[in-house]
Amino acid sequence: MAEEIINRVANNKNLITINLEDYYPEGERLLFDIKDWLFEGFILREKDFRENVSNHDWSQYQSKYVALHCSTDAIIPGWAYLLLTSELIPFAKKVAVGSLEDIETILFTHIINTLDVSEYQDKFLIIKGCANKPVPESAYIELIQKLQPIAKSIMYGEACSSVPLFKRK
Repeated sequence: MAEEIINRVANNKNLITINLEDYYPEGERLLFDIKDWLFEGFILREKDFRENVSNHDWSQYQSKYVALHCSTDAIIPGWAYLLLTSELIPFAKKVAVGSLEDIETILFTHIINTLDVSEYQDKFLIIKGCANKPVPESAYIELIQKLQPIAKSIMYGEACSSVPLFKRK
């Protein structure tokens, strides 16, 4: 009779798994394309732009994450993004300039910067790698930078198949 294989790593009670997916901020993400408010998709005419801003229903962005973006090669003056943001502030959870991926990066940078990691002092940690939600790669980089000074060891993946990354000497 074959001897049962026991996964000591998976059964280790001193091993703490950190899953960034647990911190994923819920809410719809929207891409606001400025090109639709530009003359021929390329020229920002201030009067027309301001008219579009004043006639737009901003309430549709209630509790949403909004990425301001221009899908053409138009040069957008900084005040235009500021004007749009000032209209979105009462409604949106967060506004950023860039892509939907950029807004995820901004959200996770804030989450990790404010994360209390004191409970991980001198602990054996696994940063869970697989996520069903769009956790940006940069979030993992931010997290290991925050954890490495305090952790005893850090691995990546799952308890059953982790990759060692750091071990304090």
